[in-house]
Amino acid sequence: MARILVVEDDKRLNILICSNLSLVGHSCESLYDGPAVYERLCERQYDLIILDVMLPGMDGFEVLDSLEDPHPPVIFLTAKSDLKDRVKGLRLGAEDYIVKPFELLELQARVDVVLRRFHKTEKIFLIGDVKVDFEARAVYKGGRPVDCAPKEFDLLEILIRNRNIALSRDKLKALVWGYEYAGETRTVDVHIQRIRSKLGLEDYIRTVYKIGYRLEISNEN
Repeated sequence: MARILVVEDDKRLNILICSNLSLVGHSCESLYDGPAVYERLCERQYDLIILDVMLPGMDGFEVLDSLEDPHPPVIFLTAKSDLKDRVKGLRLGAEDYIVKPFELLELQARVDVVLRRFHKTEKIFLIGDVKVDFEARAVYKGGRPVDCAPKEFDLLEILIRNRNIALSRDKLKALVWGYEYAGETRTVDVHIQRIRSKLGLEDYIRTVYKIGYRLEISNEN
């Protein structure tokens, strides 16, 4: 997965972001002020920078403006919701602009979009004897193709992208079927059972009591 630099002076939020992104397989490192970013980029390479705007010593806008091309893509985090600030961030070259407070699941989704744009996301995922090819939208078990309906594949991909994180039935329904979908959450249960049955993933797709489901991966594939 990706190597991500998280630049956020709120240490609790920084740790929370890193912990959640690490759960899905990313490698994260933390910084807490603006001036340290340039020095760190001279030492190491990253696939993405998550950059707070309100930083001590040097704000996020100044940090991005000072970076030499080519530099990793940047996602801004900020409490500034004014349109002029969002426009400023995007014009400086940021790939995205997320206003606090935000859901960590939303941040993960935005991270995935940016990494996909820069071809930094995984194309193949292996779990047991199951192989998932995201680009071809194909699934194989024991080397043989498995016929998965479009929504089954979408649901499986959401679980993989957010592995080791408990996702509610309502959240899964919204992510796979859309927020306007009026169907029951039972639809999620039915599709989960089909995926488990077709791919033999009963030991990996865990039911989280009174919440929903989690794809549990103890070791990265």
